[in-house]
Amino acid sequence: MSDALVEVEDLRVWFPIKSGVVLDRHVGDVKAVDGVSLTVRRGETLGLVGESGCGKSTIGRTLLRLYEPTGGRIVFDGQEITKLGEAELRPLRSRMQMIFQDPFASLNPRHSIGRIVGEPMRVHGITGRASTDTRVRELLDRVGLPSDAATRYPHEFSGGQRQRIGIARALAVNPDFVVCDEPVSALDVSIQAQIVNLLEALQEDFRLTYLFIAHDLAVVRHISTRIAVMYLGSLVELSPADELYTSPLHPYTISLLSAVPIPDPTVERQREAILLSGDVPSPANPPSGCRFHTRCPYVQPTRCRDEVPTLRFLDGEHAAACHWAEQIRTGQIQAAEPPPAVDVGPPPPEPAPPVPPPD
Repeated sequence: MSDALVEVEDLRVWFPIKSGVVLDRHVGDVKAVDGVSLTVRRGETLGLVGESGCGKSTIGRTLLRLYEPTGGRIVFDGQEITKLGEAELRPLRSRMQMIFQDPFASLNPRHSIGRIVGEPMRVHGITGRASTDTRVRELLDRVGLPSDAATRYPHEFSGGQRQRIGIARALAVNPDFVVCDEPVSALDVSIQAQIVNLLEALQEDFRLTYLFIAHDLAVVRHISTRIAVMYLGSLVELSPADELYTSPLHPYTISLLSAVPIPDPTVERQREAILLSGDVPSPANPPSGCRFHTRCPYVQPTRCRDEVPTLRFLDGEHAAACHWAEQIRTGQIQAAEPPPAVDVGPPPPEPAPPVPPPD
């Protein structure tokens, strides 16, 4: 049996841009995902991070075939599913589930919790009516919800409890692979820790494989086995979790980590923060060469603007898509100095207080 549960090769997901009176003229494409290759191993948690709009949620939904891929290959447990129809995908749907970002929008407000959690079992014909009710109560108890939760409705629960309901629904059909699409980003920090700990416990109990999508680097480090970093539709770095944080190789990852606050005032004052200039380019018209070169503090006059870097392994399982990763690691190339502060002169004098009128 192969160690890989999910394999992705040169995945592309482009959304067409239409124009004209009846929107029938194809004028371009939004390249949400453009040439991503990665592997999710059995039993691991692969963290997928990047700023908003980089394509990480699009990858998660495409792996489950909720979005149609424009190109590339998706292989699930040795079977290519890139072009399978709905009828052919149906037997695999129970093995691939998703936990959504918004715990309220993903739950039908007209259905009871028992119906929401039990519906996947009925759709896939896993259990009968009586056994479905028993299974629902077991799942709700396993995710930490009260015994009477099955008869209640989504609006009666807090955000953290709603996310627990979403987790129970995902587990109802005994999946092998679960895409966690920013499952804690809409929750309070104290609740985030509870949900992350719950996901780790469930992974061990149910032998699950996670693709954990997030933008909070601290959360991703806590739960992930390996971490993949995305920028503008492309994978720029892939590494074991601890190694990524101790020795990042791609300038974008270095910039992200420099912005993560450290709960130690002394260390926080001594370290150097890297400020990225400019805005993220449009995925409809990405830059030539390295897509990060327009904002990269390590950009060089040669290669960066003309040659697209490939994701290559530099040290064991640590890969980066940068022409100068070795030089950055050894300190041969330094980040550019931030622009000096503009001297605007001394502040204007305070206005004199009004003089009271004479008596």
